Amino acid sequence: MPEQKPPTEAPATPAAPTAPIAPEARESPEVATPEVDPEVVPEVTAAEISRLAGVGRAAVSNWRRRHADFPRPVGGTETSPSFALAEVTDWLRVQGKLAEVPLRERVWQYVTAHPGGSVAALVKAGSALLLVRDRPMEWLEAAAVSDERMATLLAPALDRVLALRFGPAHPLGATAHLVPAAVPFLRAAAELAAELGTRGAFEFLLGRHLEANPRQYTLTPDGLALLMAALAGPASGASTGSTGAAGAAPFTVLDPACGTGSLLRALPGATTRYAQDSSPELASLAALRLALQSDAPVRAAAADSLRADAFARPVAEPVDAVLCHPPFNERDWGHEELAYDPRWEYGLPARAESELAWVQHALAHLRDGGTAVLLMPPAAAARRSGRRIRADLLRRGALRAVVALPAGAAPPYGIPLHLWVLRRPAPHAAPPSGLLLVDTAALADGPGQGPGPGRAGWAAVHSAVEEAWTAYERGGPAPDVPGVRRVVPVVDLLDDDVDLTPARHLPPPAAGGGLAELTAVRDRLDSTLTRATRLTPPAPPAASPDRPAAAPARLPLTTVGELARAGALLLYTGTGSGAGRAPVLTEYDVSAGTGPSGTLAAAAEQPLLTAPGDVVVPLAGGAGVARVVDAATAGAALGRGLQLLRPDQGALDPWFLAGFLRATANNRRASSHASTTTRLDVRRLELPRLPRSEQEVYGARFRALAEFEDALRLAARLGEQLVQGLYDGLSDGTVRPE
Repeated sequence: MPEQKPPTEAPATPAAPTAPIAPEARESPEVATPEVDPEVVPEVTAAEISRLAGVGRAAVSNWRRRHADFPRPVGGTETSPSFALAEVTDWLRVQGKLAEVPLRERVWQYVTAHPGGSVAALVKAGSALLLVRDRPMEWLEAAAVSDERMATLLAPALDRVLALRFGPAHPLGATAHLVPAAVPFLRAAAELAAELGTRGAFEFLLGRHLEANPRQYTLTPDGLALLMAALAGPASGASTGSTGAAGAAPFTVLDPACGTGSLLRALPGATTRYAQDSSPELASLAALRLALQSDAPVRAAAADSLRADAFARPVAEPVDAVLCHPPFNERDWGHEELAYDPRWEYGLPARAESELAWVQHALAHLRDGGTAVLLMPPAAAARRSGRRIRADLLRRGALRAVVALPAGAAPPYGIPLHLWVLRRPAPHAAPPSGLLLVDTAALADGPGQGPGPGRAGWAAVHSAVEEAWTAYERGGPAPDVPGVRRVVPVVDLLDDDVDLTPARHLPPPAAGGGLAELTAVRDRLDSTLTRATRLTPPAPPAASPDRPAAAPARLPLTTVGELARAGALLLYTGTGSGAGRAPVLTEYDVSAGTGPSGTLAAAAEQPLLTAPGDVVVPLAGGAGVARVVDAATAGAALGRGLQLLRPDQGALDPWFLAGFLRATANNRRASSHASTTTRLDVRRLELPRLPRSEQEVYGARFRALAEFEDALRLAARLGEQLVQGLYDGLSDGTVRPE
């Protein structure tokens, strides 16, 4: 990558009192990066050594007893000692026990073993990757010397590249305490970048961290981020396909509650991106993530945006777009101390209306005509305490659209959240006469379950919302779609409640899609039930005095890990990212038996595509699920949270493999539990050692069970659709009771 010219200096980040972290990536206090003793080195336990070497814990105990040169404990307790990671890695390499561990797993081990915590490790790795990307010759010169000398050379080089990309006032801090013990980790991160690219390497490590700490973060899904970016970018003249190249129209964007940068990452065409978060760790991760994505300048600040706005005028210029997933239902947002703040142009928000404070904060940062898109709780559209502000937003033309998303679009997944699209009114411009209201609940795939980003049906949601917004923006006729969209005159909304909930102002849809649709669903349900009856497996023969129950067969067993080492199958972990337009097979698709519904997160590397006969297993949740890829699913990219097993079909029957992987007892043995989540270690799953011919017998039976399961699942969906359609039809009069 070419070196960048020094960007303009970022404004100094003002100090701020503690404030709630934005829900795009909410992190608990214990993740904060502590001051690290430079003499402390990364340590690993025996369990972590076993994962590093791909063996059981008993093997590590045997090594300690049998090998006098095995590294001595440096910490922990007598019953659970810990060892220096660098010493363990060197010993495993000398013994030839490290070669089988994928590079990405070794790098991840460094992250989990970092004495300052995973976040501190990610910041160090991201800084080094940024140096590899922007100053490759400096990295190569530093990497050619010893670890001790490299630590001395890297510290000033990292400081220079961070100041170059983020300005002197950035939240990443200085790297003066870089010690030789940290250098092997940075070398490994650079080696991973050679395999995945600098951006891909950081995305992999950050994704692993987010998956390992699900309770500490509330993320904005990528699909929803892309929809919000589409509403803000094209309407304001963004060129979302560019990378800020010379000659492109300037386009600046701000996220005042940036979390890990998911929303800003969805607008790669922005020429400058501003990110602020009350957590220094999240502000640092977001800055690195964005800097590794493109050459555009990034300005990041660590402070509470409402109490200590780092990008307020006149320090910073107004921006073209604001994307924001603010914290919901926060009462301690600064109501008293900010009572006379000039941002409250549309009225002082009530203590319980923190979301309306974020709305006005976004509007205050926009240029005239700029667009803001915020994710909002549905209560913000109807609470009486906010009706005066909502009314003023409507009268002055600042609020342009309210979009009700299906439940499941973003956490909290049980609530149908809203998108508010706002436009800063230009002086002397006439406000629009109507508000666009869109309700996408009718587009949910399956009764009672809204599609989330990456799930079945989300493409229809995205398309319907973008189509409605484009038609509204053009100012031409935007015909009503019953139950989905309508432009409601502002005067009709300015009543005592100013309730902007879309469903309350839309014409109702026809029951179940109309009588013809209900009839078609009924006919399809009949044929599906007939097929399910035909596929019902026969009952096992009952025991009798003449035929006693047979003892369980005790077959010789092997594990998936042993098969992988023997070359009988290959293991791949999905990322859901890559170049191209392949659909993504998601965890939801595998569990629900639907086709690939996700979209690729842009990355430089090629995605892993499924092939017929592959077996796909979700890693989280603890349920026994394994899906064999067929011709209809082949060619999809493997999504995040999935493990793909690609058997040598000359040695392993795919259906035999998938069937035994689904066994409840097998999954319990191979699962580990962390807080409220369960994670599957696929390498520990067991299956019998059988000749290929005997595997096919089992495989045929497992395949028949899978077909029966698919028929039952489809019948359940059709039955719910028919029942709800009849309830709706009888209620609105389109279906007669006789």
